[in-house]
Amino acid sequence: MITKFIIETFGGAAAWVKYLVTGIISMLPIVELRGAIPVGSLAFKIPWYWCYILCVLGNLLPIPFILIFIKRLIAWFKTTKRLKKLGLYLEAKAAKNTAKIQKYEVFGLMLFVAIPLPMTGAWTGALVAALTGMKFKNSMISITGGVIIAGAIVTLICQGVLGFLSFLI
Repeated sequence: MITKFIIETFGGAAAWVKYLVTGIISMLPIVELRGAIPVGSLAFKIPWYWCYILCVLGNLLPIPFILIFIKRLIAWFKTTKRLKKLGLYLEAKAAKNTAKIQKYEVFGLMLFVAIPLPMTGAWTGALVAALTGMKFKNSMISITGGVIIAGAIVTLICQGVLGFLSFLI
């Protein structure tokens, strides 16, 4: 439904608009590059290599800000009446994935981010890393590696190389 709207709205737009929209989609939570690569490469016909680079960079752009500010943002959410539930939800989401990641720390976080399934991307990885106290440098290395791997998997699926895995996206 949203994909159809995006394609209908921007399908006839100039090439730079398609690149911009694809990059913005890759920055969004939940969707991330898992949704942006199919839109960019299949719907907008952006060459796969440019789409991959654009989506990896776009997906990584918000991550340092999440790692630095999410703890303070969640603490503030919990002090407000309207956002308290969201703050508690984010903490619970991080706690749910903490054990998986802490067991192998850097490698575990990278694998968690690399799996191209909903709710396992860079945003969730950054949330878990920040709330578990993982070092910034280790978090960025892990998340970057995971995003690179996830982008490669999704790109290969979109190009038909891993067509048997197409149920993932």
